[in-house]
Amino acid sequence: MTNKITNPKVDEFLSQAKSWREEFEFLRSIILECQLKEDLKWSKPFYSLDGKNVVLIHGFKDYCAILFMKGALLSDELGLL
Repeated sequence: MTNKITNPKVDEFLSQAKSWREEFEFLRSIILECQLKEDLKWSKPFYSLDGKNVVLIHGFKDYCAILFMKGALLSDELGLL
């Protein structure tokens, strides 16, 4: 069972994104497949598991990225991480 519950704060962030909007939306769709709770923290889309920081989506001048704080908390049955 996947958790695809989106947060209105992140919806608002995406609606105002001047750069990387399409990429942010794609990364968001992947992250939401991981049963993480979505929120806005540090003014960025942020995802947690059991109250622990896991991943953040961030845009920079030349690229956008997902930043793993505690990516080891994610199940990685296929060994992709």
